[in-house]
Amino acid sequence: MTHPPDPQVCVVIPTYNRAELLRRQLEGLTRQSLAPERFEVVVADDGSADHTAEVVASFSGKLRIGFHTQEDLGFRAAAVRNGGARLATAPLLVFLDTGALFGPDFLAEHIAAHAGPRPDGTRGGRLVLGYAYGYNPYRPFPGLAEILAQSDPEDVVRSHGGRKEFQDLRHAELDRVGFDLGRLAAPWMHVWALNMSLPTADFEAVGGFDEDFRSWGGEDLEFGFRVHEHGLPLVLSRRAWVLESPHERDLDGNRASNCANSWLLWEKHPEPVMELYGAMYSRNHYDPPLEHEYGRLLEWQERAAGLDVRAEAERLAAEPLPDGRAASRVVVLGAGGRPPRLPDGVSCTLVDFDRRAFDALPAAGGVTAVRAVGLRTVLAAGSADLVVITSRLRGLWERWSGDLLDEARRIGATVRVAFTDGSGSR
Repeated sequence: MTHPPDPQVCVVIPTYNRAELLRRQLEGLTRQSLAPERFEVVVADDGSADHTAEVVASFSGKLRIGFHTQEDLGFRAAAVRNGGARLATAPLLVFLDTGALFGPDFLAEHIAAHAGPRPDGTRGGRLVLGYAYGYNPYRPFPGLAEILAQSDPEDVVRSHGGRKEFQDLRHAELDRVGFDLGRLAAPWMHVWALNMSLPTADFEAVGGFDEDFRSWGGEDLEFGFRVHEHGLPLVLSRRAWVLESPHERDLDGNRASNCANSWLLWEKHPEPVMELYGAMYSRNHYDPPLEHEYGRLLEWQERAAGLDVRAEAERLAAEPLPDGRAASRVVVLGAGGRPPRLPDGVSCTLVDFDRRAFDALPAAGGVTAVRAVGLRTVLAAGSADLVVITSRLRGLWERWSGDLLDEARRIGATVRVAFTDGSGSR
């Protein structure tokens, strides 16, 4: 008796009350060029109240299909994706959002994108981001629902794929780097779970999606950040494309949720790039993009690398507080790698954005080091008598002075800036 071969890839589809969109998606999987015994499908249901289970059951004779369901306790996309992935037996995972349509070579192209050496010439796993035509929730492609009702996805892409308004929402930013994610400082910003794949072993190694995300937005970016930190290259496959079919969205609710979740990413990873992310996305500031702002920070970091601010920190810390007392708890934003020499008994917290400066700070009694820009820190409110902002933050002042001052005033009652902003004010 022969047994069916082990599947090469598992397609995980999270869903919630979108049974008919799911049906067309599953129909698309029945016409893949990859032999049906070489892939498996897991529909992961976040507690649907419609006929999703019946739709899944109707494909039991056509696809190698499994079904994971969880109670409806609100938006839990991270948890439901993890639950679906746990049912996978294949060595490669493909994550698809419900309603993402594709051509017959979709799975074969994802598999092909994982073959051969990685971009740096080494061998090993990678996270493959598939292209997404028609994905622009705030400016949907006109008449797309009617077009899809009459045509297969591959015909729609063939006819409209060159039109700017039909391109992936990420297209322009990726085009600037020749679609090479390795040229980006924050490539994880493009990790959208609507169409992506990675080895199952690597998914498990990073711990899957963070289930603390319980509302729309951010869980896939946070996952991408951990994958990137794990050392897995991020690559784009324009051949492993999907076409996002139109469906109802709560755009205002999603935007508000994404704003709220922006600082959750920082709480998970309190470091400079996430400070920028939170400061921007919590206010719906998307232009210029994070890549631009992070690039400016890295550029200033190099310019300020040799800037020694010990003397100015010592000078400002030595001045009496407004009530005449000497400061006993000092925070220095932009401390550099040399801590100021302060009187005995004065506690000092040194904050700097450059990892090289941070790593150079010596361990000493009464001295704490924090790696941050100073837009948002882990320091408690009112934890200092005095906050000193040094000239190592001068290059960020025009863009971020308001955030830096707000955070400094949250930390300490007295704030002193070591430089003028060009207008003569501090």
